[in-house]
Amino acid sequence: MASGWTGDGAVQDQIQDSINDEVARARRNLPKGESLSHCEECGEEIPQARRDALPGVRLCIVCQQEADKEQQAVSLYNRRGSKDSQLR
Repeated sequence: MASGWTGDGAVQDQIQDSINDEVARARRNLPKGESLSHCEECGEEIPQARRDALPGVRLCIVCQQEADKEQQAVSLYNRRGSKDSQLR
């Protein structure tokens, strides 16, 4: 009985792959190393309190907010295609 339906397993696999991709992306974006004293984007001083709270910080708050907006816009795009195309 071949109806073209791949079953719930394929959908669950796609969901799990999406979660794994997002976790890997988040880990790649975690700050590493010593914090910078000045923002690598605009050159403004990064306050000591921010450097203490977030070891490895590289951006000031304003530049970090912009980077977060850009990343969110990219992450809204579903590069795997629609659910319907995955289930054919």
